[in-house]
Amino acid sequence: MTLPSPDLVLSTPPFGHVPLLDRLAPARAAGFDGISILPGDVWALEQTGMAASEIAARIADAGLALMEMDCIACWLPAHHTRQDDSDLGKLLRSLTPERVIDTAARISARSITVVEIMGLPPSLDEAASAFARLCDLAAPHGINVHIEFLPFGGIPDLASGWAIVEAADRPNGGLTIDSWHLFRSGSSLDLLATLPGERIHTVQINDAPAVAQADMLEETMTGRLLPGQGSFDLVGLIHTLDGIGSTAPISVEIFSQDNHTRPMTEVVGPWAGAARAILQQARTAA
Repeated sequence: MTLPSPDLVLSTPPFGHVPLLDRLAPARAAGFDGISILPGDVWALEQTGMAASEIAARIADAGLALMEMDCIACWLPAHHTRQDDSDLGKLLRSLTPERVIDTAARISARSITVVEIMGLPPSLDEAASAFARLCDLAAPHGINVHIEFLPFGGIPDLASGWAIVEAADRPNGGLTIDSWHLFRSGSSLDLLATLPGERIHTVQINDAPAVAQADMLEETMTGRLLPGQGSFDLVGLIHTLDGIGSTAPISVEIFSQDNHTRPMTEVVGPWAGAARAILQQARTAA
């Protein structure tokens, strides 16, 4: 299923506690045209006996395009020797290139997000080599691979993420631009304006207050706001992306305490409208 622009994608990792099939109707009712998914969504359903092809069909039958899979988290040399037996540590080590790429291929996801969330800053050479390998593994399946930089991770900003993508030099390699990570990392729209638009593979928009919380990880996982409710220059971000010719799908990703305390239908109801209002404002003013 091809996603026509300017339709919106619901980034569903904030609802990882809701079974995948139960996310579909709320996403569509809220006005979204596509969704992103987690590898664990597929693994959980396959354990019940549902084939990946049937999962993909259920998503399509709900009127949704299947977009990126989020994410590969164990891909750098230091990741494989990381000693962390917490539940999160075990989960991150399970998200290996081979396993996630194979899962994305089975379900026909269009792309895969790559993160460094263990707090292990790599050298440029080792990161570029490892990222090039991911791209090469994904290429035969027609899958794009995109680094999502995280200000609390080992690839903390736009400059460091782009340096890896540029050094790896793979046609299916690119970046995720998440507005929270972009602005909270201090990355600039001026730098974004110099990048090739085709190397932006997916965009996630959200908002936040002008004053950041002391704990950045806590804020990103619980304190994001709807587009237009905070301080981020989302209009400028859309202007910049349009200016470099980016045609990347735009999704809404809002991690909030509400996601766990209210029904998903209530929570996501206003998300698409808020995002479309920002897009209209940006493109009307252009």
